[in-house]
Amino acid sequence: MCRWLAYSGTPVLLDTVLYRPEHSLINQSLKSRLGVESTNGDGFGLGWYSADGNGTPAVFRDIGPAWNNRNLQELAAHVRSPLFFAHVRASTGSAIQQTNCHPFRHGRWLWMHNGAIGDFHRLQRDLCMAVDPALFSCIEGSTDSEVMFYLAVTYGLDQDPPGAVARMAGLVERLGKEHGVAEPLQMTVAVSDGERVWAFRYSSQGKSRSLYYSSRADTVRHLYPEIDYLREVSDDTRIVVSEPLGDLPGVWNELPESSYAVLPSGPDADYLPFIPEL
Repeated sequence: MCRWLAYSGTPVLLDTVLYRPEHSLINQSLKSRLGVESTNGDGFGLGWYSADGNGTPAVFRDIGPAWNNRNLQELAAHVRSPLFFAHVRASTGSAIQQTNCHPFRHGRWLWMHNGAIGDFHRLQRDLCMAVDPALFSCIEGSTDSEVMFYLAVTYGLDQDPPGAVARMAGLVERLGKEHGVAEPLQMTVAVSDGERVWAFRYSSQGKSRSLYYSSRADTVRHLYPEIDYLREVSDDTRIVVSEPLGDLPGVWNELPESSYAVLPSGPDADYLPFIPEL
């Protein structure tokens, strides 16, 4: 399985989040605490939006481990972004190649995933046949994650992101049952259009991979005024992570099973229920 991070808020240098925290994503690539595997060295990727860009995100991906990549460290120290994704990969069987590294991009959209479609080789043909024919040639790699992305695009990601992901998950559940796969879907997913981030936690088994979101920045500043890199960020700056970036009580909140969060968050609940549309 994999580890990932999504940031939304005041523009910051990427290394502020990727390298500086005690248990940063780069640290997790070598020594994950909550993942199925402790090492996530089968590639990595970044996707980021520029504050003054045209809405299309940039992507940088490589097949080596994140913990010793000098180009990644150099880039992260010089790129500033208000919204970015980062992902470190542990392959579940698909090839270690650049086109299989997350995040995936289509137009203004970014997508990354931790988890798997159970017995994907049995469902792959039917799932791919459900992708809009106009989108099929956009699939470059061989992962279940990328197929999930283009199914969500097919099912209306531009108009209704939560609904599109629910319809994608419903198709996987239905085809899994038809093919005799008892627990076809395991996913934590992040998707963004450059303005908002949607983060989903769901599994057929009801025992999803870990996913956490940060408390509001003003709350964190009140609890830990010594964290200097939080002094200048807006109160609605939030981070979603596969596992916490440090052992700070009050900072990290577990996203419940079968739910999704939206960044920036609304005035009410931090998360909403997620139910596949069968």
